Amino acid sequence: MDETEFWELIDATREAAEGDAEDQADLLVDRLMQLDPERVVDFARHFESRYNRSYTWDLWGAAAILLSGASDDAFDYFRCWLIGRGREVFEGAMHDPDNLAELLEDFDEEVDGDGEDLGYAADEAYEQLTGAETPDLGLPDQPAEPLGSPFDPEDEAALAERFPRLWERFRE
Repeated sequence: MDETEFWELIDATREAAEGDAEDQADLLVDRLMQLDPERVVDFARHFESRYNRSYTWDLWGAAAILLSGASDDAFDYFRCWLIGRGREVFEGAMHDPDNLAELLEDFDEEVDGDGEDLGYAADEAYEQLTGAETPDLGLPDQPAEPLGSPFDPEDEAALAERFPRLWERFRE
């Protein structure tokens, strides 16, 4: 599976689920189960590499603004959700998390920002197809600390200064 097919699966399932991350995860499992196990592993590799790449202080700050605070787990689930929004939103946020102010049509912290189930979709599909756990993906482990310049994602003044457009749109 190449990168284009990965993003096509993400987009098709998000659109079919009308943006609901839980429904998207269920649809993604269904779609992945139509593939051979090696392609499911390829999908898992694409997902995990983006998940690891998104472990940055700046994205944690953006998540803290959107979610009115983000614990370690909330940030993990936010990164899965962000991948589930598709290539344009994900790459735009990776380039500059403040871009989320324009990239997100709307955001309701009660229903958006939690894509935990998306993070397990490939594992679930692989296990149902083979009866075994997903093999090692051969990727480096997530860094011990987020990438980038550390700051306190609970410091509202720092968040407002670092992400002015996101702060203005979602917190003021």
